[in-house]
Amino acid sequence: MRTIITFAALFLSVILMQLSSGGVSPLDALSGLKLDFTTTQIGLLGSAHFVGFFIGCWWAPRLMGSVGHSRAFAAFTAAGTIGLMLHMLIIDPWAWALMRVASGLCVAGCYTIIEAWLQAKVTNETRGRTMGIYRVADMGASLTAQLMISVLEPASYVSYNILALFCCASLLPLTLSKVRQPDTPAAPRLRPMLLVECSPLAAAGVLVAALSSASFRMVGPLYGEGVGLVTDQIAWFLAAFVLGGALAQYPVGWLADKFDRRHVLIGLSMAAIVSSIVAASLQGLSSTGVMLTAFFFGLTSFPIYSVSAAHANDFADSSQRIELSAALMFFFATGAIAAPLLASTLIAQFGPAAMFMMIAAAHALLIAFGLLRMRSRNSPDARTRYVWSPRTSFTIGRLTGNDRDRNGG
Repeated sequence: MRTIITFAALFLSVILMQLSSGGVSPLDALSGLKLDFTTTQIGLLGSAHFVGFFIGCWWAPRLMGSVGHSRAFAAFTAAGTIGLMLHMLIIDPWAWALMRVASGLCVAGCYTIIEAWLQAKVTNETRGRTMGIYRVADMGASLTAQLMISVLEPASYVSYNILALFCCASLLPLTLSKVRQPDTPAAPRLRPMLLVECSPLAAAGVLVAALSSASFRMVGPLYGEGVGLVTDQIAWFLAAFVLGGALAQYPVGWLADKFDRRHVLIGLSMAAIVSSIVAASLQGLSSTGVMLTAFFFGLTSFPIYSVSAAHANDFADSSQRIELSAALMFFFATGAIAAPLLASTLIAQFGPAAMFMMIAAAHALLIAFGLLRMRSRNSPDARTRYVWSPRTSFTIGRLTGNDRDRNGG
């Protein structure tokens, strides 16, 4: 309870930011359909989000060093709010792509600042509880944001205004908090090849995780519309994916700590292929059946990033944790930038099932590469603890690194 009270302002800012950012992707997709954007143009919006996300991850630590945490948070929040409120003033897919760059910039910047603030205040005794509450707040708000789509009318100024209000409101708890602003942490060096040096398989796993997650979350509404779901059903469809991913974390974490993580990664990819093929090949499913395929897909694909991150950390020492976290996020952002545009192009050419066939093919390549890597190197004797790694900022390694070292073995 004391942890919740101490960090209440930060957790509330996370919830409000997630309600805003989590709702804009599906709302953009549904609004694009209503405004007769092409499928490829709608995919471009998702890719633009991750361009902004990557810029925000890189820029936020440097901006904090220049103007401080609170002012940097205000700047990023302003960028996100402007991006949201401009949507219905300029109806053009290329202009919307620039607005989504602003939204991605806002999300990455705000999460970087919140996580840097948390890192400065937690102790080894409170780190586990703090991260647990942080994940619950983030995931719970993400789930709620997907369900909000059922009541937000597409291509409506009011709908975007509501999301902008949530974005603005996230500024209040953090800036009005009486908790003293921490010292500015050093910006992590961006060394993408560090991940490949530690584990080529982990790098491939992160790319496949990005392909799966970004395609589904950014372009999933197009699939839902293509198989006959209405707006409120699409909201539940997206929520089912998030719920499946959240529920998978504990059992997958137990398996990843007990068995060879490469076996777990391959097993997850095999299950993801099954769920993708089912989603792509079974026509005429009831709405409940479609929801179940989304749930199972989230259950099997969502934990791949965290398992890959844990496997990479097994080959890193404590001094490399933060830079490795930045490298993981770099690979995820790279895959996530390409995924929505590729998925939407395939949907336009071959229909809704093409998205899941693309994801299945990526997982098949990951399995083949995993089997190849198992012949090249043995599993390490000493392993770090599995940690559910949020894909939020380059600085998340500061929060998870000590937890891995403290609980490693």
